Amino acid sequence: MFDGADMVLTDDPPLYRDLMRLKPDGVTPNGWAVKAGVSRTVWSDMRRHGNPSRRTLEKLLVAANSSLAEFEALRVGAPGSMTGLATDGVGDARSLGWRGAPLSPIPHYRTSPTGDWEGDVRPIEVTGFDPDSIQSHVDRPQSLAADREAYALTVIGDSMWPRFRPGRCLLVSPAAAVAVGDDVVLRLRQEGDGPARVLIKEMTRRTSRFVELRQFNPDAVFRVDASQVASLHKVVGEAI
Repeated sequence: MFDGADMVLTDDPPLYRDLMRLKPDGVTPNGWAVKAGVSRTVWSDMRRHGNPSRRTLEKLLVAANSSLAEFEALRVGAPGSMTGLATDGVGDARSLGWRGAPLSPIPHYRTSPTGDWEGDVRPIEVTGFDPDSIQSHVDRPQSLAADREAYALTVIGDSMWPRFRPGRCLLVSPAAAVAVGDDVVLRLRQEGDGPARVLIKEMTRRTSRFVELRQFNPDAVFRVDASQVASLHKVVGEAI
């Protein structure tokens, strides 16, 4: 499910407010995002910052039986309003007068399956994470412009289905504050060589003694002792 109210607030970004003019009748804004196949994290980022990628915008407009051309026509009266949108290599941004911010790409680190974590509940899926091996780079969204330590990794396995599909590329921000209800990447403390071991889960509770996490498939809530936590970073979205 998507977080946030379905009403369009006056402090929503102008692009989001204009987009709502094309929302299909009979569905909520969040329902529209689900219909279009836009992830919860991407939708939330667009609601906050008003900087969807061209591909995200296209998916929403197709689901509304509209097009980029029609959306541009609606915004003709707002000078410069189509600039600042994130680009993702789909089409020619210059043809619509759009420009992408000159941001450095985000490193996409290699991940691999490593089996289950031997915690108090089984099976708890663990992902191998190699911060010394960059397999590619992904576009940096404007919301991560100031986070020079941001990185991306691939979802391995289906323990977080249906929130994250296997193979999806997640954007992670070490600089972002982590709160209850956030999706996180918890790196387990380890000794010796080998890939780091991380848990990609939802955080349900955090104390000085433990971090409580949830996975969805199979549904399980479990705790990781604070002494086992090397780092805890927030998942801020999916790379498009």
